[in-house]
Amino acid sequence: MRPTVNPFLPMLRAALSSAVLLLCAAGAYAQDTVRPEVGKPLQAAQDLIKAQRFKDALNKLRDAETAPNRTAYENFMIDRMRGSAALGAGDADLAAKSFESAFNSGRMPEADQPRVAASLANVYYRSKDYKSSASWAAKALKANPGDAATRTLMIQALFLEGDYAAASREALLDVQTAEKAGQTPPEDKLQLLANCTARLGGDPSAYANAIEKLVTYYPKREYWADLLRRIGEKPGFAPRLQLDLYRLRAASKTLDTPNEVFEMAELSLSDGLAGEGKRIMDEGFASGVLGKGADADRQKRLQALAAKRAADATKDLAAAEAEAQDGDALVHAGFAFVMLGQFEHGLALMQKGVAKGGLKRPTDAALHLGEAYLLAGQKAKAATALRGATGADGTADLARLWQKVP
Repeated sequence: MRPTVNPFLPMLRAALSSAVLLLCAAGAYAQDTVRPEVGKPLQAAQDLIKAQRFKDALNKLRDAETAPNRTAYENFMIDRMRGSAALGAGDADLAAKSFESAFNSGRMPEADQPRVAASLANVYYRSKDYKSSASWAAKALKANPGDAATRTLMIQALFLEGDYAAASREALLDVQTAEKAGQTPPEDKLQLLANCTARLGGDPSAYANAIEKLVTYYPKREYWADLLRRIGEKPGFAPRLQLDLYRLRAASKTLDTPNEVFEMAELSLSDGLAGEGKRIMDEGFASGVLGKGADADRQKRLQALAAKRAADATKDLAAAEAEAQDGDALVHAGFAFVMLGQFEHGLALMQKGVAKGGLKRPTDAALHLGEAYLLAGQKAKAATALRGATGADGTADLARLWQKVP
């Protein structure tokens, strides 16, 4: 998955366009005054800014700069007005220099500081000085933590600066805050979190966790495909669970290549799950994934084999059920009945096998029982069963993800 690098441009443009007018009106201290030779060109420049004649405003400000013996407050007012005019004229360097001078003068009204700092963050972002942009955004947020647009800009600037650890930390904080409030985290924040963790490298589970959050809130096919590929590649994932992984991919609509469909059907037949093997092959031909190209004849032969075995399965499974002596045999026979669509009988056998105990792999049995309940449309019972699949070999991951399939 490749999340978009900058999904926040519309908000940034809105912030830039509003900043010009917001910064024109300076809150003066009561004891500060501006002499007429400075005040008149300042007023004229402000009017020109409101009329969006930014270059003319910059020219008019030069008249104010020619006044001799300017006071500190007059310089502050000139800097602030020049910053607004330069921002509108597209001169990012001059805007940044002017706003910083005004901000650092000690005369900036406290109520205006967050807005000016946010504007500086925007200016530096536009000039691609992402380190300075993030720094000024942090200053703005310190005084106004509820400024969502500036926070978004800060995280994006951290990402573009290459500080993926900080960007990931801040994005995760936003995601967790939304979750705690019972809200759905924005998709772009989750994408950014995933992108950061991917670029950081190190723990591959961090990226998988980020993609899992995307699957949880935005279950798109591309997120599912990425996540399930990562799950199958995790260290310690048991090869015996490959069929279970294919089963989850089929449910999430991400099993779509001829070789994968063919291999899943082969594994199902090898495991005595003829009903599943037949269904997978039939669906593959119906969707057009199978039956084309050089492998078409081989695929047709496997479909015919699956159909024959499914036709014989009920009789064969009845014999297997009669001979079952332990819990594992009962669970497997029941699962095979479920795959034939005989849900009531199959689930009863699986429950009997689990209750009998002595299972070789209890977590596998819990996973398959949960899958069987889902196939039967019994989601509540499936959730209970899947909680018993706690193995670190991949069963816990698969069980958890089964509950996220739409």
